[in-house]
This record gives sequence, C-alpha cells and structure tokens, in this order.
Amino acid sequence: MRFALRYALIAPLACALTTSALFAQQETPDTNRKVAGGGISVKGWQGKIDADAEKAGQTVNDAKLSEEHKVLQVTTGPAITYWNPKNVAKGDYTVSATFTEPKFMNLNTHPHPYGIVIAGNGMGTADQSYIYCAAYGNGNFIVRGFGPEAFQLNGRREANDAVHKAAAVGQPVTQEIAMQVKGDKVSCIINGTTVKTFEKSDLVTAGKLKSTDGVYGIRFAHNTDATVSNLKITKP
Repeated sequence: MRFALRYALIAPLACALTTSALFAQQETPDTNRKVAGGGISVKGWQGKIDADAEKAGQTVNDAKLSEEHKVLQVTTGPAITYWNPKNVAKGDYTVSATFTEPKFMNLNTHPHPYGIVIAGNGMGTADQSYIYCAAYGNGNFIVRGFGPEAFQLNGRREANDAVHKAAAVGQPVTQEIAMQVKGDKVSCIINGTTVKTFEKSDLVTAGKLKSTDGVYGIRFAHNTDATVSNLKITKP
C-alpha cells in the first residue's frame, strides 16, 4: 500500500519533469549550420548575416540564395537578410510574397521564422536599419527590427490563428506575408489578416528606423529551408 501511494504521488511529478525537460531541449538554440555550396547566385541580390554569426567567423557563403523558375530558394546557415538594392519602396506601399517551407523543421529542432523586410537603409553596413514581419510554421509570428541594434515589437513571438500550421514535422506549410505602410501606420499582414499594426512615429525614431522609405527584401532565421515566390510591391 505504501509503495502504491508513493508511486501515485511521484509518477505524475516525474512525468511533468520529463515533459518540461523535453520542451526545454526542443527550445535550446541550435548551432548555425554551414550550407554546402552556399553564397548568392541570384543576379543583383546581396545579403548580410547577423552580427553574432559574423563574430563567430561565418559569412554569407554559409547560407545559400539561388533561383529556379523565378522562385527564390533559401537555405540557412546563419540568420540572414537578403535584398536587391534596386527594390526600393517609398510613401504608401505593400510588399508581399509567398513563403513555402516544403518540409517543416527540416533543418532545425524547433520552428524558425522567415518573412518580409521593409524600410531598409544603410543595408550591408554596421549602421543598417530595417523592420521585418516573419511567420513560424507552428502558428506564431514575430515583428522585429534593427536600428542597428535589434529591437522587438511583439516580444519573442506571438500566436495568431491567421498563421498557418504545418500538419506535422516534415510536412509542407505556406504563408502569404506582407508588410504595409499606409498613412501613419505600419502593418504586418499574414494570410490576408492584419496581425499587428504600429504607429509610424513609434518606429521612425532614434535606435529604430531611419525612415519607412527604403529597400525591401526577405529575412530568414538560422537553419531554415524554404522558398519565396511572387515577391512584389503594390501601391495604393
């Protein structure tokens, strides 16, 4: 009887600890990969990896940007931002694209985001500034920027029903992601739903954006494998 009672008390606790340990293990930051045959092969495009990866000795050649049938193919490596200097947005505009992760979490142990970059100024320099809206294949999204230090706008991430979820690890998931500047507002739009809106005056300020006018492009977290199609800008 004593053994049975002791087991009844301890077993649920052990189970909870095991579950917590597994969750912590899944969220442990994974080491940046080095992508074989990496670099940028898309004409006119440039890229910059995050500062921590640069300090560790990595370069843009440790990630890969290529193109096939007008679809951008991205595999990382270190977290990276890609852009073409000719792609500039001014005034009111919406920049959008379709992001497809063919095999959810193919290169990582937990979901990593990818999305749209706008308002890029000083790109490729130590003083660059931009903002991005990115989705995870598990229903979360993040809005974040660099000015040039990183700044968060919705914490580390946030869930929203508009963000598509992969059916399982290894299954495909697609997101339609857009960033819109309209009047005095800047919005993150995912799969047709505005998931977050900010006052432009709160973004164009010291330590954040220099302007909402600037280069647009794409952003990928580390150890991620996805495609980008129909990257475009539309004006009101």
